[in-house]
Amino acid sequence: MGRLHVHSESHATSRIGWLRAAVMGANDGIVSTASLIVGVASASAGRSEVLVAGMAALFAGAMSMAAGEYVSVSSQADTEKADLARETRELAEQPDFEHAELAKIYEGRGVDPATASTVATQMMAHDALGAHARDELGISEATTARPLQAAMASALTFTAGAAAPLAVVPLVPMGIVIPAVAAVSLLCLVVLGGLGAKAGSAPLVPSMVRVSFWGALAMAVTAGVGQLFGATVA
Repeated sequence: MGRLHVHSESHATSRIGWLRAAVMGANDGIVSTASLIVGVASASAGRSEVLVAGMAALFAGAMSMAAGEYVSVSSQADTEKADLARETRELAEQPDFEHAELAKIYEGRGVDPATASTVATQMMAHDALGAHARDELGISEATTARPLQAAMASALTFTAGAAAPLAVVPLVPMGIVIPAVAAVSLLCLVVLGGLGAKAGSAPLVPSMVRVSFWGALAMAVTAGVGQLFGATVA
């Protein structure tokens, strides 16, 4: 019993809201900015044009990610609030039905009917709405929608991700901008995949391979488009 008091656990689920937005923001910042830089450079543009395109991608992308995350997660939050309001009404109007519904959920998880009914009674006496939110609706404190947190995490990590390939442009000769940006971006994606996997307590290699593959594909496609349009304009 004494050991139970000193045992502590840390689960990645509590970080899922901001972690998803942060990983997506950083990944999109690296991939979209690097792809745009590679595409513009492939079209035989000069350093200034490439830098302008990269800066525009950074600022526009950060704002777009923040707005998109806020709107998307706000919609989720609105849905959760509507479900909780409906559950509150049902608890007030049909307590017996809600009790039976909760007991049935526990039975479905392997609890015998008598024990399930007893547990449902105790859970509803302690926090009826919380029990139904968690066990019926799948809403908990750890996973509830937080729009502002998601928007900030996504915007900040997008900016950090986009800054890496953009910083390469003024530092290397124009003749090697494309391979240099591609190499730095792929390295950043591998590191990002590893950090995201570690923060989420997931396997490292699959995450690193996944993000680097899609990043390389995006840059290859935009490089091809840049060369095609550059040749056409010329």
